[in-house]
Amino acid sequence: MLKLYNTRTKRVEDFRPIQPPHVGLYTCGPTVYNFVHLGNLRTYIFEDVLRRVLEFNGYAVQHVMNITDVGHLTSDADTGEDKIEQSARRQRTTAAEIARTYTAAFLEDLQRLNILPAHALPKATATIELQINLIKRLTERGFTYRTTDGIYFETSKFPRYGQLGGQSAQDKLAGARVDHNLAKRQPADFALWKFSPPNSHRQMEWDSPWGVGFPGWHLECSAMSMHELGEQFDIHAGGIDHIPVHHENEIAQSEAATGKHPFVNFWLHGEFLVLPEKRMGKSEGNIITLADVTERGLQPLAFRYLVLQTHYRSKLTFSWPALEATHQGLQRLWLMIDTAGATPKIGCAEFEQRFRQAINNDLDTPQALSIMHEMMKSEYPFSAKLQSLTVFERVLGLGLTQDAKRDHFQPLDESLTATVQALMREREEARQQKNWPRADELRLKINALLAPFRRTLEDTADGPEIRPH
Repeated sequence: MLKLYNTRTKRVEDFRPIQPPHVGLYTCGPTVYNFVHLGNLRTYIFEDVLRRVLEFNGYAVQHVMNITDVGHLTSDADTGEDKIEQSARRQRTTAAEIARTYTAAFLEDLQRLNILPAHALPKATATIELQINLIKRLTERGFTYRTTDGIYFETSKFPRYGQLGGQSAQDKLAGARVDHNLAKRQPADFALWKFSPPNSHRQMEWDSPWGVGFPGWHLECSAMSMHELGEQFDIHAGGIDHIPVHHENEIAQSEAATGKHPFVNFWLHGEFLVLPEKRMGKSEGNIITLADVTERGLQPLAFRYLVLQTHYRSKLTFSWPALEATHQGLQRLWLMIDTAGATPKIGCAEFEQRFRQAINNDLDTPQALSIMHEMMKSEYPFSAKLQSLTVFERVLGLGLTQDAKRDHFQPLDESLTATVQALMREREEARQQKNWPRADELRLKINALLAPFRRTLEDTADGPEIRPH
């Protein structure tokens, strides 16, 4: 039985879908005004593991991820400039071009991290009518009011507001994380539709029954998720920073519009990736991108490997030495796989069962990796280990198969592999005969063959190994 920690109920629960074997999964996507950073990508890796584990358990997943290309303002108080229009102004281009550029960059990052593409990728600008219709439903049910700058949701009329984050209504109304906006009746009220500023023209604005403007950021996710997955669905996932505002607002407006509770059965949230001094974020001005990783000659999947070593609900402290170590460790795994022979049909059943138990225990990837490493040191035939790695790869996504595509890592072709292995056997015979000059000569010959592939032969306590250099 798959068990997941549910933010809504604050406990680990057996996962049961609404309509088995189908699972509706919605994950919050990016606001495409800049490159995503490693902290963002940690969340997307966690969500990818969630989807992979669901599919590993035989569920038919419908995965929806939104692209926010309008409406996300620079302040949680529904004030400030639209982040995409602000980026367009700074870069002296159009909002549409900014959105296209950073959406493409985001999708490329996902591909390089072996993150499975969502089945649906709706954009906020393409679903304006859905969002207007949702505001109409809320207005008809008496949950909205109008101010000089927009249409707002009145949180005091929704008694469950604040329950996702474990806050009372009074705590939320105190505006713990929300700056005060004098146009609101209460600080926690949030915009459903913002009017375009008078005597100005935004690049992204639309007609509505209330006036020319644009949708609120929170509204977009409710409209798109319910359109794709229904008014109630199984899982909604995102970063922990979304709990107190964005996801609270999604729940309030969705359940207020439909009268159905709960809007989502399971809410899952990933913790922050932090630097030694503080969290990583665009507002902190300390972002590190996947491009920064590759510029150092490190494999993108090494970052995925690093992420999997910490449970998704625990903070992950990032450092370059840690990433470099995982890069080396991952390449050693790949070398063993690339130089192996044919894979049998039988794997290491004991380890596969333990691996399944680990990932089904609230996506315990650190334990799953520990089991994988224990298997690799076991007495099972290496060919059986390879077969189990193909099973583990379905969840881990680390390129643990012989046909995996790996940037910065050119596999040895079959003839060269056979040549190197023959030379290694000859060298071992020379070493056993204490013919050290011949052994050194063969070592130089092997390393000359391996050099174009960024590998070298090293003698270790466990015997000679081919390693990346």
